[in-house]
Amino acid sequence: MEKKTISAQEIVTKFNMPYYTVNYYTAIGLLPVSAKVGNKRIYEESIVRERLQKISELAREGYPLNLIQKKLSEAE
Repeated sequence: MEKKTISAQEIVTKFNMPYYTVNYYTAIGLLPVSAKVGNKRIYEESIVRERLQKISELAREGYPLNLIQKKLSEAE
């Protein structure tokens, strides 16, 4: 089964978040890039959905982004 991919711009639209947040989450390792096509980053949609849900849950619990990143990297 082929994995569905999504671009950074599609993440902005589909998940209603600012483009700079997608860039920042990518830069600190919260959203892993699965491929690059020219300057366009491609993400695996299921991973993005899962990560954003987990980030949101942990943020609601009061975790700062640096600890969220650490928790997500430990879970892998």
